[in-house]
Amino acid sequence: MNVRTVSVICPLFNEEKFIERCILSILEQDYPQDKLEVLFIDGRSTDNTREIVSKYAEKYPFIKLLDNPERIVPYALNKGLEESTGEVIMRLDGHCTYPTNYISELVRYLYELNADNVGGVWNTQPAKDTPICQAIALASSHPFGVGGSMHKIGASKIMETDTVPFGCYKREVFEKTGPFDTDLVRNQDDEFNGRLQNLGGKIYLIPQVIINYTARDTISKMRHMYYQYGLYKPLVNKKLGSPATARQFFPLLFLLALVLGGIASIFSPFVLNIYLAMIMLYLIIGLVVGGMSAIRTYQPLLILLMPYVFFNIHLSYGFGYLRGLVMGYKSINVQPNR
Repeated sequence: MNVRTVSVICPLFNEEKFIERCILSILEQDYPQDKLEVLFIDGRSTDNTREIVSKYAEKYPFIKLLDNPERIVPYALNKGLEESTGEVIMRLDGHCTYPTNYISELVRYLYELNADNVGGVWNTQPAKDTPICQAIALASSHPFGVGGSMHKIGASKIMETDTVPFGCYKREVFEKTGPFDTDLVRNQDDEFNGRLQNLGGKIYLIPQVIINYTARDTISKMRHMYYQYGLYKPLVNKKLGSPATARQFFPLLFLLALVLGGIASIFSPFVLNIYLAMIMLYLIIGLVVGGMSAIRTYQPLLILLMPYVFFNIHLSYGFGYLRGLVMGYKSINVQPNR
């Protein structure tokens, strides 16, 4: 059997709380270590991330720490591509841990399906054992929170899809597509995968490969993340020539309905009734989801927290999307991911 050489590329910035667990999950992989190279590309972290990675790089020759002076993800990915030597390019995230067969399974399916990119699904976990962290994790993996994004809400069978988390690519893919787009602080995977599909590439979701993803630990961090997702989505659409999915518009439409409907309600009782019905329906859905989550987790506070977290996700994404449309990407303040 031909065992492919694999280059793992992992962008980092201030991941001291998570990176050691990530590294240990890589070291526990059942893939032959002599066929692996693991490149951690750090955006000049201000915490102990570099020291932790350096400790493992000294012990394991296939682990390397590289510098990313530009400090944002697409530059890190492109630096990793330039430095890598593997037949397979696999992006990982320092915020996650991976099952022992993660690399071997994705490489196997990459070639069995004759795919250009394959990836697993997220098992979104709370950062801490608190009600608000549980609510953030649950809302970030619920269809009402994130729509039909299958790698976030789960799937029952292998399926062709528009994007997967992180990605496991054949090296030759990058000869056709070129590198990752450095205009995109967020959504660079979406744009790259859209570009790949436009060139006839095939992307598959492998649901039995499960990634343990740790959700953000505060509402403010979660808002910032979804705001950036929305902010860069119009630029992705512009670069691809069309929107990849319809679900991306719902937070924007919700935001506009909330603002414009509220204004119109002042002048029309009919609009007011529709407006109140919309808000009531939204609240009921949030409370029902919260109630079901509370029963499953024995955490009664989720009944009230889930509508609040959903509301923050949708407004943050919607406002980011609106700003991305109105201001244009050149007005965006580029900063490292948090």
